[in-house]
Amino acid sequence: MDIAPQDIAALDFQSANPTIVKSIKQRDLLNTWLRLYAPDRQLPRMEEYQPTRLADELPDMVYLTVDTTQAPVRVTIESDGTRMSSAYGNTGKGRYLDEYLGARLAPIVMPVYHQCIKRALPVYTIANIDDIYGRIVAYERLLLPFSEGGNVTHVIASLKTISEDGSFEIRNLMRGNDTLPIPKLRAVIDRDLFHRVPGRIPAGDVIEFN
Repeated sequence: MDIAPQDIAALDFQSANPTIVKSIKQRDLLNTWLRLYAPDRQLPRMEEYQPTRLADELPDMVYLTVDTTQAPVRVTIESDGTRMSSAYGNTGKGRYLDEYLGARLAPIVMPVYHQCIKRALPVYTIANIDDIYGRIVAYERLLLPFSEGGNVTHVIASLKTISEDGSFEIRNLMRGNDTLPIPKLRAVIDRDLFHRVPGRIPAGDVIEFN
């Protein structure tokens, strides 16, 4: 069931385990985070996070800093990949995330970041958005929290886009028409938070290929 834009901010986040993430590459990013988090159930530090083939993923990643001393919490874009810049029409580096998103998109997107920061756990969402030619694009977002000790101080976002039509127009995807993104899934990954050795899948897990 689709959700009306005015109801998006109140949408509940479901509880999920890591297998909810569809993208293989995003699962790899999450698994690296889990390897650091699982031993002591402590948020990893940014400098500890070194996924394999990180350079290949940078176009789809956004690095953000979090200031929890302000109310509401302020989230600043430290660097953004080319995919986010293309989808939003310009770079957001150095700007507050809510101001960069603008009045139309902030009520949809900011609750996702606030949930990640509040729960200090990974958050995964899928939303559908039409490109400028009317092709439906699935926008998959994975947020990973980090800390220098105590509260969340940093978030890394991995952003993936895919269309059943194959090709689509990434430029101005989020701002190119009057249609707002329609949320399909919002989940906090709060179950089975352990590192899985590649190639070993627990019995009963469903593997999704992207």
